[in-house]
Amino acid sequence: MIPIITIRPAPGDAATVDRGAHHGMAIESHPLFETQPVPWPVPDTGAFDAVLLGSANALRHGGTGLQSLTPLPALCVGETTAEAARQAGFGVIATGARGMQNLLPHATARGFSRLLRLSGEAHVPLDIPAGITIETRILYRVVPLPMPEDLAGLLAGGALVLLHSGEGAAHFAHESDRLEIARGRIALACLAPRIAERAGTGWADCRHAPSPDDAALLALAKQMCQSGTTGMI
Repeated sequence: MIPIITIRPAPGDAATVDRGAHHGMAIESHPLFETQPVPWPVPDTGAFDAVLLGSANALRHGGTGLQSLTPLPALCVGETTAEAARQAGFGVIATGARGMQNLLPHATARGFSRLLRLSGEAHVPLDIPAGITIETRILYRVVPLPMPEDLAGLLAGGALVLLHSGEGAAHFAHESDRLEIARGRIALACLAPRIAERAGTGWADCRHAPSPDDAALLALAKQMCQSGTTGMI
């Protein structure tokens, strides 16, 4: 069995490792990113009807400024983000599983027209419906790190790598090429189709989960290991 590797930054990597262990999968953590807070101006709460939260990182790194925003209801992508929002003092009124775009109909249905998006430096653009305005505050950035020699050596022998973001996929592909690691020795399990697209071609195998959540991604990884269709597992 070749190693299964996550390159997520903390604390997401630990969550993936723990979830994998629960399903009988030994996942190794080799983070290729570091999450850092970004100073941000705290807006007037009265200027908005609700907040949009796409990642728990905004809540982990937003600092004390978040406290003044907790009177606003929160629309969150994913249950992990929703739980972090509740712990921070927000009242969660909607949780979506397939991206922030799918949260906007919830805002429209409730008559919300002024939304505050609390986000990372890299974020997906939205198709904003008529009658809604969205103001964005950047609370954190995810900084890519060079691939260390120990990970490069591990990959050279073959591995299955879990990819949770488009930025992660692009950076992993770049670092693999920079260090001349053969793509044909590496299989990729991706959280979503756009992530697989960012990874490019030439891998031993590259598939995406049927739904963008960690449980589905790990089920895919397990299936890939059991099927052996990568030609090296």
